Amino acid sequence: MNSPTRSISQDTPRPVIRQLDEGAINRIAAGEVVERPASAVKELAENAIDAGARRVEVDYADGGKTLIRVTDDGCGMTADDLPLALSRHATSKIDGSDLLDIHTFGFRGEALPSLGAVGRLKITSRAEGSDGVTLSVSGGKMEPVKPAALTRGTVVELRDLFYATPARLKFLRTDRAEAQAITDVVKRLAMAEPYVRFTLRDVSGGGEGRVTFRADPQSGDMFDALHGRLATVLGKEFAENALAIDAEREGLTLTGYAALPTYSRGSAVAQYLFVNGRPVRDKLLVGALRGAYFDFLSRDRHPAACLFIDCDPHLVDVNVHPAKSEVRFREPGLARGLIVSALRHALAEAGHRASTTVANATLGAMRPEQTGEPRVYQMDRPSMGGYAAPYRPPQEVMEQSYNWQAPERPEPVATPGFAEMSQPSARMEDVPAQPETEALPLGAARAQVHENYIIAQTERGIVIVDQHAAHERLVYEKLKHQMAEHGVKSQALLIPEVVELSANDAQLLLDMAEDLARLGLVIEPFGGAAIAVRETPAILGRVEAKAMIEDILDELSDLGDSYTVQARIEAVLSRVACHGSIRSGRRMHAEEMNALLREMEATPHSGQCNHGRPTYVELKLSDIERLFGRT
Repeated sequence: MNSPTRSISQDTPRPVIRQLDEGAINRIAAGEVVERPASAVKELAENAIDAGARRVEVDYADGGKTLIRVTDDGCGMTADDLPLALSRHATSKIDGSDLLDIHTFGFRGEALPSLGAVGRLKITSRAEGSDGVTLSVSGGKMEPVKPAALTRGTVVELRDLFYATPARLKFLRTDRAEAQAITDVVKRLAMAEPYVRFTLRDVSGGGEGRVTFRADPQSGDMFDALHGRLATVLGKEFAENALAIDAEREGLTLTGYAALPTYSRGSAVAQYLFVNGRPVRDKLLVGALRGAYFDFLSRDRHPAACLFIDCDPHLVDVNVHPAKSEVRFREPGLARGLIVSALRHALAEAGHRASTTVANATLGAMRPEQTGEPRVYQMDRPSMGGYAAPYRPPQEVMEQSYNWQAPERPEPVATPGFAEMSQPSARMEDVPAQPETEALPLGAARAQVHENYIIAQTERGIVIVDQHAAHERLVYEKLKHQMAEHGVKSQALLIPEVVELSANDAQLLLDMAEDLARLGLVIEPFGGAAIAVRETPAILGRVEAKAMIEDILDELSDLGDSYTVQARIEAVLSRVACHGSIRSGRRMHAEEMNALLREMEATPHSGQCNHGRPTYVELKLSDIERLFGRT
């Protein structure tokens, strides 16, 4: 077996240090800067934006493997600029005196020479007051500058990416996957620059191709422009269910939009973060976003957001990674705290609001699936004589026309077991009309269905409330408020309840005994692996201590060791709240149901339960009428 380390014996010639040639240097640099076709699109589109372009068009073929063409209407370049642009570490973005004072996307001066080293690159450009020129470079070999026809701006055309390094082609994915990566890059840049027009076109197979993405320039102030751009990029549903974020702390400014907890995703694909306008994928910022929604989403759901952090360039280092996708803040705790506090404040101001997608999904579930040809319902139009005929009861008409005789009705037969059949689970409450109550956001309670769902009437439709999920959220918010003020009040059990556990589980709970005491849950060892529950949270009333302890252990096991103590306490608090909420199957009177609705309206975050699921569904009267074809 060979040793993993290599040693140089006395008989081995001493290695000679050599200076690599320019072509090898560029190919090595290309391995860092240009990972795949999407990386090339990112560098070229960012150069266009840095050049002041207001229109950026990106064409690609075969997932960008055979062709990438970026056209812009920026300031352009002259015949003297082109050879410099293709030289390593030549850039117009910085002067080199301060590597932190960066206000542009690019600054390394590596992208164009790297692309020219691994592909066939052609640049055609025209600056204002100069003639159009073109320059080609293939595999690192540069040709002379030639005149070209161009109105304005720059056209960069890259063909046969990685033809000079064919081994890299084996690591590329399918054309479809590479095209999707290109689309993601263009969408992120479109969000960063809402006043710029972006067009993405697939020209595989030649011809004009097909437009796969287009974002027209927005107008208005920053928030209006960003909102319109997000509706184009992320969809109308995100824009409808997103909250505006605007906060500032010690030189850092946070703006953008974050979606309601009930508008969540199964993965982190809808999280877009920008630092000084630059799209980044930073673990610190992603963790802060996750922490801001910790109270509102289960661990298998992810928030959707588009957030921009702007600050003095000296407070953040963007020169951490060649792809410039990672950043390092001088005070990372300040950036994280800004995101968490700003998002929590916005979610609190949203009150009981829930996502509109909940109602849309409900209406979609109510619509029957069409099979085969759709049926057409149309009333027969009567003849002119039919209009003049006097009205006669249908039975009289049938008797006269068909000599029809109604059969004698048989005596009713008693159905065996009919008296034992269960009563309907829907209960209508005799509630007097109260227009002032119906004018409130959640309306007036009218019925309880299946002893779990409250039906309320509003001015514009109906609201269906999950009584258990809603009350669970209300209890949780009360417990949090009590704990923040002076700790949760506890009530002593007349006879302490002893719970038998495993040795590891018992030790885990005893290690958190002080934190649990702040929640009103007092435990102590009872010998062996057993613990004694002496006090429980007073707000919960009578609870089953053993079931609560088991739920708390499940929560702690799921959390692991990656969360802070405060987060662990709040997670336990959420489980505790579940035991004090109105259970499914409990009948409620009209006064109780209305009191629950009023408390939901006054409590922040009551639109979703502790796991991010909606606590109520609102159906507009117009949507209900559309279901029955009344519109």
